[in-house]
Amino acid sequence: MSELEVSGEFGSPGWWSRVWRDPDPAMLDAGSTGERVIAWVRIVATLLLLAVPVGSLIAHPELSENWIGVTVTLIALLLAIVVFFAVRRDQRPRWLGAACTIFDVTIISAALLSYVLTEQPLVATNSRVAFECYFLAMAATCLRYDARLCILAGGLAIAEYLGLVLLAVNMYDLDSLTGNIHRYGAFDWGSVLSRVVVLGIAAFFSTVIVMRAKDLRRLSSLDRMTGLFNRGHFDERLGAELNRAQRLQQPLSVVMLDVDRFKEFNDRFGHSAGDVGLRTIADRFRQMTRRSDVVARYGGEEFVFLLPDTSADTAFDKLEQIRASVEGLKITLPKGQGEASLTVSAGIATFPADGTNAEELIDEADARLFRAKAGGRNRVAGRLTLGTTRPPQPSGLEMTG
Repeated sequence: MSELEVSGEFGSPGWWSRVWRDPDPAMLDAGSTGERVIAWVRIVATLLLLAVPVGSLIAHPELSENWIGVTVTLIALLLAIVVFFAVRRDQRPRWLGAACTIFDVTIISAALLSYVLTEQPLVATNSRVAFECYFLAMAATCLRYDARLCILAGGLAIAEYLGLVLLAVNMYDLDSLTGNIHRYGAFDWGSVLSRVVVLGIAAFFSTVIVMRAKDLRRLSSLDRMTGLFNRGHFDERLGAELNRAQRLQQPLSVVMLDVDRFKEFNDRFGHSAGDVGLRTIADRFRQMTRRSDVVARYGGEEFVFLLPDTSADTAFDKLEQIRASVEGLKITLPKGQGEASLTVSAGIATFPADGTNAEELIDEADARLFRAKAGGRNRVAGRLTLGTTRPPQPSGLEMTG
């Protein structure tokens, strides 16, 4: 479905159910862009973090932990470069965001683990540099616009940190260790649990930030009267879907649809009845389209559909079903005026046969909409109807009750 809803107050069952819901395609596009940003930031951050162990190594080359810090950070930098080229690929699988989230958290845990395995457990449990990188990983996850990944990052950071602390406790008598105690402090379970609580709070806030960002994006993309997308959002998605269709060599159909004789409907029943009619038709559009489809109010009584991976014949069949369904709708008029009905006409253009860019597809769909209107309204015009004729079908206003 192509509806943008902002439902459920914070903490309510509706709010939590939206946390676990798959992001809509617009959020997936934003998350893909965010993943590329994170890839750049990951490299820059790793280079900046490299300065810390390098500086310590120059000052104290005799300390083995400084050599370990430099080695681990260099490995992290190499892996960050590999991930950077992976996310730049045209085809990015849906699991890539989760994989990168796991990578960001685990590379930090690996750095801490290296200290445990080299007999420096206090550095691992009480680190004042590496541990804080968990918060950078959770902050970066916000750019993926998927609240589930924020929870994954927080939960994984807590589990991995607690795991390496338990490993250090089992391998060493931490209470008796004195090496590095002047730099990192003594081991204390209270401090460990405080760190775990702070990680949980950070994960919670990152989840709330992502949900709020999604709500604001929805609100900015919403046509308030019908609840469908607005034109600005449609134009943005059209560009993204065209790029995807060109890259994957898949069809993409664009539909221009207009409510027949809507001005006469308004003049007869009033503008409040017109609003009811548009909302009723918009609801039917939502019921008959996929989540991956985009349905937007283009202006006035005109709507536009974006149907990814949809051929010309499939789009024609779908719009015929929608047209017939709208024709059978009974619109309950306000002020006790009874019921009325409306019809729609539509024009379809399909990539690449009818155009290879947004302007060409919109123009062709609009031209076919005009032909459907000229042919008697209440009909669909697409590639399947080129060169064919059929009797005009009834359209306009009917009233009962």
